[in-house]
Amino acid sequence: MRIGVPRETKPGESRIAVTPLAVRALRESGTDVAVETGAGAASGFEDREYLDAGAEIVSQPSEAWSADLVVKVKEPLPPEFPFLSESSTLFTFLHLAAFPALTEELLARRVTAVAYETVTSAGALPILRPMSEVAGILSIQVGARGLEKGCGGRGVLLPGTEGSPPGDVTVLGAGVAGRNAARIAARIGANVTILDVNPEKLVLADGECGGKVRTIRSTPGAVADAVRETDLLVSTVLVAGERAPRLVTREMIRSMRPGAVVVDVAIDQGGAIETSRPTTHAAPFYIEERVVHYCVTNMPAAVPRTSTQGLVTASLPYLLSFARQGVAGALRSDEGLLGGLNTYGGHVTCAGVAKAFGKPFLPPREAIK
Repeated sequence: MRIGVPRETKPGESRIAVTPLAVRALRESGTDVAVETGAGAASGFEDREYLDAGAEIVSQPSEAWSADLVVKVKEPLPPEFPFLSESSTLFTFLHLAAFPALTEELLARRVTAVAYETVTSAGALPILRPMSEVAGILSIQVGARGLEKGCGGRGVLLPGTEGSPPGDVTVLGAGVAGRNAARIAARIGANVTILDVNPEKLVLADGECGGKVRTIRSTPGAVADAVRETDLLVSTVLVAGERAPRLVTREMIRSMRPGAVVVDVAIDQGGAIETSRPTTHAAPFYIEERVVHYCVTNMPAAVPRTSTQGLVTASLPYLLSFARQGVAGALRSDEGLLGGLNTYGGHVTCAGVAKAFGKPFLPPREAIK
């Protein structure tokens, strides 16, 4: 097998899908790896390190895209669509429920596309997890910045000071991203409320935060009340493979304190807030309904070294499985990896994507028979 690693083209995307250590492990398994020149530079990995690990450095993106297995971080953009073909497999974050045009291209070109975010293991999402952890931590960092007056915020310092109260933080969702957001906000001294429909997740969040957060069972009314009284709203709710559920209406945003901040972590799945729209690292904030919004679709790229290392640690076992068994063999042998199959031979093989676009769903096990 030959694995290709093209340079990322999404604005502000500075991660890479493999590290030199991962290349070495793949080479030891007998796999050739072609890395586009400069692909790792923004994450602190130079071409020379990949060469020393046994990779081939290629000068043209087409040389990386022509491999048997193409490994990326983010979804292909329109200039990359011509590289997509039936002859190769794509392994990356796809979030297809938010990208109808990309979905149509993958189907028309009969691409075998495996999405990091729908690969499962023991009921968890092992490749998405480290990026959710990073995004949750970052949400408090960027939210605090958004509250600064220079960004349009209401001028609140989340920890407070002697003589001034701490800020109020509301987190929607007690999954990995939500718990990390709540933990960081509580640690710096903010008043934190976290909401979820699952009481067990709320208990877990309370324990991880040392009992320093208020936990509330999520209902539309409870969400509306919490949103109205908060300085920073962090929304982390998503459903694997599907478009993020719309939890916060424009009316709720309009009820917020002027200069409050919204961070929509699930914007890469379409966002859970009615007033959200995708932004970039170059221009991350905008103001709507007098509320500052941060909706960057690739948040972890802000810390590419940490994010790349976490991502590759999670994805490498699957890359090695592809290398040793071939794409079809690896999919057949691992039900969790098979759950990552989103398109195959012109069919939608992810139930969430089929639901989002009203398309026929072909179970992945049937697709690869």
